[in-house]
Amino acid sequence: MTVTEDTSAWRVLQRVVLPSPDQTDTVSLYADAGSANGIRLRENDELARTPKQPEEKLQMFSSGGREAHFEDLLGRHSMRVRSGEQVSFGTYFNAFPASYWRRWTSVRDIRLVVKTSGSGNISVYKSNARGSVQRVDGKHVEGSAVSEFELSLKPFGDGGWYWFDLAGSSGELVLDHAEWEGLSQVSGPGQVTLQITTMNKPEFCLNNARILSENLDVLKDVKEILIVDQGTNQVEDQDGFAGIDSALGGKLRVINQANLGGSGGFARGMYESVENGSDYVLLLDDDIVIEPESILRLLTFADHCRKPSIIGGHMFDLYNRSVLHTFGEVVNPHRIVPAQPHADMDVRHDFSIANLRQTAWLHRRVDVDYNGWWMCLIPTKVIREIGLSLPLFIKWDDAEYGLRAREAGYSTVSLPGAAVWHVSWTDKDDLVGWQAYFHARNRMITTLIHSPYKKGGRVLRESVQDDVKHLVSMQYFTEHGRIEALKDVLKGPDVLHASLGSKLPEINALKASYSDAQLRENVDDFPTPKIGRGPIGGAPIGMPSKKELVPWGIRTVAKQLVTTPGAESLERPQGFLAHRDNRWFRLAHYDSVVVSNAEGTGASWYRRDPKKLKAMLTEATGLHMRIFREWERLAEQYREALPELTSLEAWKRTFDANPGAGK
Repeated sequence: MTVTEDTSAWRVLQRVVLPSPDQTDTVSLYADAGSANGIRLRENDELARTPKQPEEKLQMFSSGGREAHFEDLLGRHSMRVRSGEQVSFGTYFNAFPASYWRRWTSVRDIRLVVKTSGSGNISVYKSNARGSVQRVDGKHVEGSAVSEFELSLKPFGDGGWYWFDLAGSSGELVLDHAEWEGLSQVSGPGQVTLQITTMNKPEFCLNNARILSENLDVLKDVKEILIVDQGTNQVEDQDGFAGIDSALGGKLRVINQANLGGSGGFARGMYESVENGSDYVLLLDDDIVIEPESILRLLTFADHCRKPSIIGGHMFDLYNRSVLHTFGEVVNPHRIVPAQPHADMDVRHDFSIANLRQTAWLHRRVDVDYNGWWMCLIPTKVIREIGLSLPLFIKWDDAEYGLRAREAGYSTVSLPGAAVWHVSWTDKDDLVGWQAYFHARNRMITTLIHSPYKKGGRVLRESVQDDVKHLVSMQYFTEHGRIEALKDVLKGPDVLHASLGSKLPEINALKASYSDAQLRENVDDFPTPKIGRGPIGGAPIGMPSKKELVPWGIRTVAKQLVTTPGAESLERPQGFLAHRDNRWFRLAHYDSVVVSNAEGTGASWYRRDPKKLKAMLTEATGLHMRIFREWERLAEQYREALPELTSLEAWKRTFDANPGAGK
């Protein structure tokens, strides 16, 4: 009988961290005042799965809670609890996501190690998938103490967290540091290349490099920090770059290349991580603010997964930092629509309104189809097997990669406690304008490759509906881009790499022909609307019911085709519409209107043109019919080309053909 040496040892899985002094608006994500006892959680599964309004969430609050004292934060890992007060670490960044470790790793036994100074109590809690709070253990401490609590992950099959609370007694109690440790057989951490793709956002990029330089302890297993700069306003030219480069101790490398979009930048990071021998690549967007501890957490979790898995971080709203934009995303297989929140989650959850302990749905484990590439760690083993990103420029690259990985047997995990702050989608409108081309083309390509349904399910039908919506909304530049997208889908996969660096300039060149693409900074730059024009009385116009949608569309298109706009509408708009009112069912009632953009930086003049409507609708419908007829041939063509399109060799040829104006 052979005796196998037991190499199990206690290893740090997650450290308790606290916000930096300039992040006062994020305290609720790290430390939370008040006891876990007495909070009225809704434990009914159906209620837990139903999105809730803020006023409904307020009904779940316990009474008598206090806000955490920001001045009691003593450092990155240390906090003071005042006499007679209680602080909970049952928070987004400091509770331990037990169900995720239970589901995806081989770790089954963990322990909480808490070092304190002073007088008080430590209480350990856990929750189940319904959000029920249960006290697990506790201890009174005096003076300088190190307390250990051994815990099991076995009962966390569907959800649940561990956390602990501190309470000061006769005097204050100071948390010196705390760690969640696991009994693990992992011999050592993997090496990761941390890669940022940037395009003319050097301030964001440099800020994240600065954050990393101030948190060198999270970089001990980072092989290199790679910035793929595809812009003209380059990171290396910024004041302070040399100092940050020096502080990072030789780990920073900048690659300048032509603008190949997000997919080209991220593919470069994937490629370089394979070439330099890294175990993982961590893809990061440029317009983010990173929580640096997330790097350690993603890497540690990936190291402990039973089989190689893609591990992603969550996204908080950059401009409302206590708001979690998404907790997990899936792709609707019948519609092939990305960025769909998991059915169990509530979109844009605000932790300053309802904390982790008060929010039942946060305790269910959420399984996802993919993770956005604002923060996503991919094993190089996966890259070697399934390839790099599709050459899509922007949009759908991350969703398509997650679907491709799943078909190859690799899972994606969106890990709680690892996150960045990023501009949320509510502050963007990328379905209108030049990006519409990439949305339409890449959605169709993804459907051709991955749809399990005949003729792609609902995708073609919904695409025609989108054409109608844009056209009755007078968004002719947007529709021109969508028509070009359909034409390029029909050209097949061979043009994807060749057009990667040229397609955006081609689309932007079309702007000069369309007034709806001409952005002006001030609405005063447009003629003043005449009183009494536009929809009668200016009353709000609602969206047609689902039953009325098709008849409404037919009537509206027919009306716009046979009626000629008045000559005055070409000279003066009938009104102004704020971006929030920029909806197709409202725009369809105007002949001429000025509309502001999502960013609030300008406005465009939409003017109805029956000739454009007729020509574009005819062309778009014909292209959809052709794709419908040729669906099986196109699907086979794109699927067969996928290995070559995503290969390291194909991407290397593209990189070599598109050098940047680097130093």
